[in-house]
Order: sequence, then C-alpha cells, then structure tokens
Amino acid sequence: MCGIVGAVAKSPVNQLLYDSLLLLQHRGQDAAGIATLQGNAFSMYKGNGLVRDVFRTRNMRALPGHMGIGQCRYPTAGSASSEEEAQPFYVNAPFGIALAHNGNLTNAEQLGEEMFRIDRRHINTGSDSEVLLNVFANELGNAARGLSLDEHSIFAAVRALHKRVKGSYAVVATIAGFGLVAFRDPYGIRPLTIGQVDTPDGREYMVASESVTLEAMGYHVLRDVEPGECVTIDLDNNIKFAQCAESPILAPCVFEYIYFARPDSTMNGISVYESRLKMGETLATKVARTLDVSEIDVVMPIPDSSRPSAMQLAMKLNLPFREGFIKNRYIGRTFIMPGQNTRKRSVRQKLNAIREEFAGKNVLLVDDSIVRGTTSREIVDMARESGAKKVFFASAAPPVRFPNVYGIDMPTRSELIASTRTDEEVAREIGADALVYQDLADLKAVLTGLNPKITQFDASCFDGQYITGDIDMAYLDRLEASRNAPKAEKGGGLMHNVGYAGGGD
Repeated sequence: MCGIVGAVAKSPVNQLLYDSLLLLQHRGQDAAGIATLQGNAFSMYKGNGLVRDVFRTRNMRALPGHMGIGQCRYPTAGSASSEEEAQPFYVNAPFGIALAHNGNLTNAEQLGEEMFRIDRRHINTGSDSEVLLNVFANELGNAARGLSLDEHSIFAAVRALHKRVKGSYAVVATIAGFGLVAFRDPYGIRPLTIGQVDTPDGREYMVASESVTLEAMGYHVLRDVEPGECVTIDLDNNIKFAQCAESPILAPCVFEYIYFARPDSTMNGISVYESRLKMGETLATKVARTLDVSEIDVVMPIPDSSRPSAMQLAMKLNLPFREGFIKNRYIGRTFIMPGQNTRKRSVRQKLNAIREEFAGKNVLLVDDSIVRGTTSREIVDMARESGAKKVFFASAAPPVRFPNVYGIDMPTRSELIASTRTDEEVAREIGADALVYQDLADLKAVLTGLNPKITQFDASCFDGQYITGDIDMAYLDRLEASRNAPKAEKGGGLMHNVGYAGGGD
C-alpha cells in the first residue's frame, strides 16, 4: 500500500508535497519521492526511508515548480531494498511524463512482455509501476495528434490503458506542457480523493490517497475520483472529468477500512473511524454468542488501529476498557515491515505492557486483524508474562485465508496463519485461551450500511473471490514460486523476463 499525492498550485509545491507525504506516511515507510514540473523541466528526488529522512533542505530547493506529484512507498514482493524502484518514475516520450502509483498490477508480467516485444519500450526495474507508466506513455503516444496535447487525447489513452491493465491502480501523473492527470482502476480498489482551495492568487487543486491529507493541508474535499474515471488539470487550471472505463463498478478494498487508512479519513463516502466503531459492535455480538462474557474482566486494544473497535465492543458488552499496551510511536508499523524476522523483532520494541492492568485478570485483547500470527503470538505472550490469568483474543477482521494480489503484502498462503487452520487451531498457535473472528457478512454489512451505494467489495483475502476475475490457482502458484525463489533467479538478461514486484503497492 502506498500513499500518493499530486498538486497544482499558484506557488511552489515542494513543501506542500512534502507535508502531504508526512500525512500519508502510514501507507508506506520504505521509500519516498517527489517530482515537480517547472515549465517543461522536471525535477525529481527520491530515496529509501521515511519522508523526513529522504529529503534535506538542499533536496527541497532543487524541486522548483507550481505542479508536482509525490509518493511514499510500501513494496510487496520482496523489492524493498531497491532504491531504483522508489517513485515517481519518469519517461521522456511522449512529451515527458512523471507518474506515481498505488496498487498492484496482476498482469504486469504479460504487459512487460508486450512492452518489449510489441511496443519496443524498455522496462528498467522490476516494478509494476514502471510497467504501468510505459503502458500509459505508449497509449498516450498513440492517442496524441501533433505536438500539442489536450484532455481528449489523455482520456483516450486512459481508456486504452483500462483495456490492457488488470489489477488495482490509483495514479497521479504530470505531463510536460499539459498539467496533472489522475485516474483510478475500473473497480476503485485503491482510494483517490480530489480537493480544491481558493487562494488570493486563484484556485488550487490536490489529489491524494486519503481525505485527511486534503483537509490537513487546508483543501476542501470535492469528492472521490470514481472507479475508471480520469481527471485532468491543465496549465491554465481548467479541470475536466471523464469516465474512461466501459463498465466501472465500485468495489473498494475492505482492508483499507480495517487497517490501512487513517481513522480520520473518509473513503468512498464511508468514515473510516465510524466503520471501525461499527465493526466493534458486530464483533461484540459475536463475542457474546461465542464466549462466556462473565469470564472477561477487561477489554484491551492492540494500539492503534483496533482502538475504536475495542472501545465500542467494551461499551456494548458493558465491560471495563483499559489501555494495557503502550505503543512506541517511533517504531514502524510491523505489518508493513518487509521480512518476518524484522516484524517479530520489532513487536516488543513497539509495544510495552503495563503489568498492573494484566495482573490476575482475564483479558480480552482486540486487534484489527491476524495475518501471519507473529505479532499476535508475541502480544499474547506479553500479556501472560504480565500476569494475565486468561487471554482471549478477538479480531475485528475475518480470518485471512487467501493471498492479496492488489497491493497488500500477504502473497503466499503458507505465510497466513489461518489459511489451513481452524479458528481453534489458530487460537492454539497464538497461545490464546479462545479466539473470536469477525464474520465477513457482518463486516460487509457494516460498510454497506454506511454507504448503501456500495454493494460490492474486494474481500479476496478473506473469501478468495478476486474482483478483477483474472486470478486462479495457477496464478497464485506462480506468484508464490516467484516470491520464494532465490533473488538471483528472479531476473533474466532481458527485462521481459523479470518477475514484477508490485512496487506501486
């Protein structure tokens, strides 16, 4: 999962983009980059690390221009160490394009072959985002007429792109001589929101992954970019919208609401915070049906994303709510840290138990989800070491049984603790006395209740139903083989042999 932002302003955007990326840092901590456009000249700086660590004053000064894009990156299939895959990416033809992407292409390997054999375009990294950029550039070259570019050619290029590209993608791009472009995949799997602000010098626009970015930077949220829709903002500040997909269907990723998004964001008309409160209510009903509530002395959240659900669960069950774990906010989010050993080692650096809250009590721990089980196991151990008599565990999400191929780093079935285990077996694996999962039907009902216009969701990591319709067992087997292969085997002498890594996620 990545955070992306694009801005068209009346003053230099370098600081605006930097501050926006700080607000999106929770979406990716591996790398960050900014590209600005001044006249027809691009300036770009990117590197591995947190936003605050990548950029120095000298880097910011070298990013002039009133228009630009930025990204903070979270990689999927093992490409975290490659600085070359930090975004944005740039191609000089046609016109000159810089692009940043949030999502994951499911047919990146096929597209890479086409780029090499048919379109004669060179892909320099193993990132699917570079593939996406080259598809867009190729289609833009086919659609453009003459030396000038208008929104109609861009809309035609995005229409052609939608027909070729599969998977999830929310995109911001700048084109020399034209302006800013943003578009979203036909299912709207990944979020994208547009806002505006009126200044003494004129109107300014921003597009970002989450509404909190727009609001915190003083912008008025206009609306979400629709699935399949393309937005253009030219150098004269004219904004145009066009639906570029033949049969768009809004089916957003449910994991955004469970874990990834900030609680103060609104996505697809749904308040993330309110959705987590409602998840707590339905989870409370399941807990009351499954456990003897009289045995529970206290409810505790695993900070931070599960706190709203845990509070609401405690209130509905009329149980005391306590903060038993204190979070070190200077440690990254363990779920998005690449590598199992890194995640496991960081758990106890990230959380510390308050012994007095656990001693002699039967504790119900509430977390947003259980993916690999590493963090859950460590947390249960910490609770017992702190004196808890019994440790019950509740997950605000259903059991994660299937790989996610749309931008979340859970690509192999063997890594998922619930993929081949019953709920009781998972409870034993994490050391809990009992385990309660949210029901998927309840989770969907919560979200649909908050926005009845949404009737479908991508919940593939829970039910194995992949919304794009192009994922089968053979695909998952190939993905897992690629992930498990030694690094030296993943690339060939030609880029069309690369196993693409999902660098836009």
